[in-house]
Amino acid sequence: MKHSQIFVNLPVKDLKRTVDFYTKLGYSFNPQFTDENATCMIVGENLFVMLLVEKFFGSFINKAITDTSKSTEVLTCVSCENKAQVDELVAKARAAGGKVPRQPQDHGFMYSHGYEDLDGHTWELVYMTGAPPAHLNK
Repeated sequence: MKHSQIFVNLPVKDLKRTVDFYTKLGYSFNPQFTDENATCMIVGENLFVMLLVEKFFGSFINKAITDTSKSTEVLTCVSCENKAQVDELVAKARAAGGKVPRQPQDHGFMYSHGYEDLDGHTWELVYMTGAPPAHLNK
């Protein structure tokens, strides 16, 4: 099965504040899918994040929204063009009010770092320099 697009949906407490945060990181938004309840953040070609006000997000689910101060439901991971871009995005996130919960990790074939946005969603940023070592392919 092959899909042509991906839309990750995340609940947010304050849409304007969230849009301001991601704008500072360099992301843009599709105005066709933006109103007082939601916006569509463009992450890449055919890669989108729907940022939904919690009440609106709740209308799509039958469970409680995860309390990101206590648990992590998902790691959203995006690839970067190089190590510098990884570090730049983490620095921008920190400057915009995000948290940086750990130090960068350099595994030789992969460099990673990440941040938590204003709503506690974890974003993992990676730069892959090659294939993982053979012992990881088992």
